[in-house]
Amino acid sequence: MTTKTMMKKTTATAALLAGALALLSGCASMHGGSADCPADARDLPLESLYGNWEARFDNLPAVAVVQLGKHPDYDGVRGTIARNGTNSAKATVAQLAGDVDDEGALSIDESQDGRAISGVWSGKLQAGSCGREFRGTWRNAADESTHPFVLSKTAPPASQEGRKQ
Repeated sequence: MTTKTMMKKTTATAALLAGALALLSGCASMHGGSADCPADARDLPLESLYGNWEARFDNLPAVAVVQLGKHPDYDGVRGTIARNGTNSAKATVAQLAGDVDDEGALSIDESQDGRAISGVWSGKLQAGSCGREFRGTWRNAADESTHPFVLSKTAPPASQEGRKQ
């Protein structure tokens, strides 16, 4: 085999390997496997939970507006949820507080009056969403009924706009 032939094979092999690595890294990021797109909520920086979210319950088209920010007392989030936000006369606002638990679930307590828990959220980060979507179950504390929810990030807080999310 000539040196020229060996060089062509080496170059072709290197190009093939580079292409395979690019393809594999693309697949990893699509499935939440890269550092920029964690597959587990425990790997998300807490700040990635801050900002505006949309919550949908029972696969219904109605959207509740969720705002989350830094909890002042512990490593978690605190915020609000406004249901029926498009109709200010019927809008209800509840307080939220939570964190990511040891199993990687986003766990949030909801309170209508600021004292008693009126609802409990438990959701898992969706693979490939890069921290922008959680799906799980919301439990109504009044009647113990459960409802599926989807929580989707709409915007970072104003103080983080322009930063990578």
